[in-house]
Amino acid sequence: MIERIGAYTIRFFEPPTIIGFGAVAGKKEVEGPLGKGFEKVYYDSRAGQKTWEKAEAKFQQEAFLLAMKKAEKKAEEIDFIFAGDLLNQLISSSYSMRDFNIPYLGQYGACSTMAQGLIMASMAVAGGGARTAGVVTSSHFCTAERQYRYPLEYGGIRTQTAQWTVTGSGSAIVSNQGKGPKIIHATVGKIVDKGVTDINNMGAAMAPANVKRVT
Repeated sequence: MIERIGAYTIRFFEPPTIIGFGAVAGKKEVEGPLGKGFEKVYYDSRAGQKTWEKAEAKFQQEAFLLAMKKAEKKAEEIDFIFAGDLLNQLISSSYSMRDFNIPYLGQYGACSTMAQGLIMASMAVAGGGARTAGVVTSSHFCTAERQYRYPLEYGGIRTQTAQWTVTGSGSAIVSNQGKGPKIIHATVGKIVDKGVTDINNMGAAMAPANVKRVT
């Protein structure tokens, strides 16, 4: 059973459980403070593929396989997969998931895609529509630059304060049974547009959505 609390939050009376997870990252990410938390690292940004987009799809596959292994689940035991990335037509997610033969629901939430996917998977599981659901998301610095700013081949100069998109992928398996962290509540935000137009400062554009105004 799911109960709505106020305007933005829902409560799961039988909380879905995260029974498996996986994280894959690139060279720059493993050098950061979260480096030890990644289970697989590709020091080659193309991950042995011909294009960055194909590399991103491979990152997703690897993360999803790691998550299923920890959950002790096979692809045929996953009822839905909620997958997303930053590219047009979710091309990385579509190519990465097509061989798993799992009912697929694409997610496009930019930096919120993992949270959005977990909420959707939890609602499917808690509502009885699924026993087990997978969530996977990814981004890649080289594909994101081409999507949002300038292709790296263009040789554009980045500002000193520009964000650097993560090269990596994360996945989780959500189930109505098993041991692991419980998803008890979910809060869904709304679109907040403060008119930020600097393409090198995406943080300022997204930050207002995470702040509740107190009057």
